Amino acid sequence: MAEAGTGFLEQLKSCVVWSWTYLWTLWFFIMLFLVYILRVPLKINDNLSTVSMFLNTLTPKFYVALTGTSSLISGLILIFEWWYFRKYGTSFIEQVSVSHLRPLLGGVDNSAPSAASAAGGDADSSRQSVSECKVWRNPLNLFRGAEYNRYTWVTGREPLTYYDMNLSAQDHQTFFTCDTDHLRPADAIMQKAWRERNPQARISAAHEALELNECATAYILLAEEEATTIVEAEKLFKQALKAGEGCYRRSQQLQHHGAQYEAQHRRDTNVLVYIKRRLAMCARKLGRTREAVKMMRDLMKEFPLLSMFNIHENLLEALLELQAYADVQAVLAKYDDISLPKSATICYTAALLKARAVSDKFSPEAASRRGLSTAEMNAVEAIHRAVEFNPHVPKYLLEMKSLILPPEHILKRGDSEAIAYAFFHLQHWKRVEGALNLLHCTWEGTFRMIPYPLEKGHLFYPYPICTETADRELLPSFHEVSVYPKKELPFFILFTAGLCSFTAMLALLTHQFPELMGVFAKAFLSTLFAPLNFVMEKVESILPSSLWHQLTRI
Repeated sequence: MAEAGTGFLEQLKSCVVWSWTYLWTLWFFIMLFLVYILRVPLKINDNLSTVSMFLNTLTPKFYVALTGTSSLISGLILIFEWWYFRKYGTSFIEQVSVSHLRPLLGGVDNSAPSAASAAGGDADSSRQSVSECKVWRNPLNLFRGAEYNRYTWVTGREPLTYYDMNLSAQDHQTFFTCDTDHLRPADAIMQKAWRERNPQARISAAHEALELNECATAYILLAEEEATTIVEAEKLFKQALKAGEGCYRRSQQLQHHGAQYEAQHRRDTNVLVYIKRRLAMCARKLGRTREAVKMMRDLMKEFPLLSMFNIHENLLEALLELQAYADVQAVLAKYDDISLPKSATICYTAALLKARAVSDKFSPEAASRRGLSTAEMNAVEAIHRAVEFNPHVPKYLLEMKSLILPPEHILKRGDSEAIAYAFFHLQHWKRVEGALNLLHCTWEGTFRMIPYPLEKGHLFYPYPICTETADRELLPSFHEVSVYPKKELPFFILFTAGLCSFTAMLALLTHQFPELMGVFAKAFLSTLFAPLNFVMEKVESILPSSLWHQLTRI
């Protein structure tokens, strides 16, 4: 019985929702008919004549004030809508109407799936959104003390957002701590230091840990945050390497004695890989590029399974600096695989190598006359592939947008990844003669191949819709985030802009020509109400004059 009652209520509710969704015109005409029937007892005609007499007594100053106030209010709404759209990428009025008003008006899906399927669908959608918006550690991230902080000292701007630094803190706790840290005083101090938000407190904790023991993670923190030059950071990382290798050898011998020893060995492995990678980056920044390449190759051979650090992207950048294009091609052949996650570095480096073969002799005029050769077609297809993966990169490579310091984390296919790639690879594109010219002539052709990037892709999955929101969290506020596909202005911004302009013009005309505008307003209103008066006259001629008396008798 209870189920039958619930089913009846659901059917009744669905009928009401259906009636309000599809039969609103019928409800509207019924209300108009009732108002017409009740016009005598409600004294509608007398009220209308009273209102018209009141309006006739108003002076033009009232209309000037009315239109001016309307213009001011619509202007304020326009300013707020524009600010909200620039900050959040959507219209405030539209968001409120969709989030709050639509459920009240019954704008929900009538086909209610089963609970199990609904839960499964929600889980799938959440997994999809998480995978699309996964944030990755920037393999070429800069040093906080020697690079990010120097930028802050010079410009007074913070290049890193709180969200980005919080993600780095989570990474440090994952890579540099384990469950047995409380058994060692120095590691226990560093476990708290990685959770500390205040930079000075972290540095003080690192010094405190070093007073107790030679702690590799303490040296890492000082090299990253306290060292003001790359030379100082390299010295600290060398000390960290000495301490880290000792811990790694000890834990390697004990890793099979239990789960705790295995976790400690995993932590020591992460610490050692991180130190060696940062030492290679220091060598690259100090001009010892061949030494950096050797260190990276040795590290990849020693720890081939630790692909999470994406050391091959550091290696690609160093090889491009050496102009060792054959070695770059060999690295790409290994990592540009269908089963591996792509990146802007892989896609655009592959495009650069193919462009290098034809860019020095490429001419758009000659290509339009004779057509593209096979090599040129391959280069153009590689550029289109790269642009489809990350459409934000070309504007930075072509210097159509200004670069900023790359964040410590990037979103693949997003603006943050484009900044990180262009920051390090722009010089390599400039070094190849004609490569930027070829990119300039061909990159926009990608968008003709993918007219609806959010619905379908060509060589990759459809472009994720969450990149703008995630990039706004990763990138500083002074940077204008690149948005793809470019969003059109919401309807309510255009509507409020038109309303503000129209009412301002009415206020100005009413102030300058009060009599003429009064005549125009009366003519406009009479024209507007002419169809309604015509319909009412026809209704009165059709319906009997004693209809109201008959209805009262009933």
